[in-house]
Amino acid sequence: MGAITSAVIAVVGVLLGWITIEIACKPCLEKGREAIDRNLNPDYDPDDDTAIRAPLNPTTVSDPSPAAASSAVKVV
Repeated sequence: MGAITSAVIAVVGVLLGWITIEIACKPCLEKGREAIDRNLNPDYDPDDDTAIRAPLNPTTVSDPSPAAASSAVKVV
């Protein structure tokens, strides 16, 4: 009887751990699953993707003077 109880407790522990990870990492897991689904879809064409991507460096400095460069630094 002790072995069955231990097995049930272990299975319940694993299930609760899995649920906790799913809830805690939901946004990351959803993005990963969407990417996998896109890559496994034979009808998906990345050239047809209409999503606009943000630039890597959104701030552009038109004045290369040191005063303009120092204004881009955030003081905490």
